[in-house]
Amino acid sequence: MENTAITGKKIFFLYPQTIVLNEVVHDLILQEFEVYTVQDHSTLRRVLKRFPDSIVFVNLDEKTVPEQEWEAWIRDIMADPDTGEVGIGVLSSNADDEVKEKYLTQINVTCGFIHISTDLKKTVAHIARILIQQNAMGRRKYIRITTNDAMTTANMPVDGRFISASIHDISSAGFSCTFLHDPGFQKGLLITDIQLKLQTMLMRTEAIVVGSHTDESMQVYVFVFTPRTDSEVRFKIRRYIQTVIQSNMDKELKK
Repeated sequence: MENTAITGKKIFFLYPQTIVLNEVVHDLILQEFEVYTVQDHSTLRRVLKRFPDSIVFVNLDEKTVPEQEWEAWIRDIMADPDTGEVGIGVLSSNADDEVKEKYLTQINVTCGFIHISTDLKKTVAHIARILIQQNAMGRRKYIRITTNDAMTTANMPVDGRFISASIHDISSAGFSCTFLHDPGFQKGLLITDIQLKLQTMLMRTEAIVVGSHTDESMQVYVFVFTPRTDSEVRFKIRRYIQTVIQSNMDKELKK
């Protein structure tokens, strides 16, 4: 089991409304929360047994699932010893006080009843506060993924020519990589005009060498992006990371 106090918690939006998917989920990803969207509550229950410290936001407005079925599903999750620690919140555009009262005081969901209104910034702030209260980020600041994808590379100018590196892991704060031939970079070296290739996305940035270590006879260099790094570059990196982790979770859900 993951130590979520360090790595943070997985956050699932179950059958999210289009407006939640396009606005709320997007903004939470930009805040470095580890967010997933799921379209099957039966398979999610199995996955939650693997990740029992997760947080789930249920869309009560999903028309394919009656509200009574949602109530039963949530109660089952909370009663099952394998999933009883899962944090559950509910989302709805319906402001019915009776329904809200039921989930908050009878079922006792731990992550609130969130009314989806036209003020989406307020909704995002509300959910973000809940996630912070639930220590959803743990001690990490950024989502970092490990990759062995041949299409995830960095090209750097060295002595008038570009050399290619294989990226080992990456976040919106920096990355680590190895070279076929060790360039002997020193700590503190600033490298400008780095060409990052993340599958089909190409971008230019700059970064500073903050250290290196040996891994299986290869020298692994760690880079941190400079404050001058364009916000669009960081956005593209987050989008790449989100694509990878969602793809991995989709595979987990299909097992």
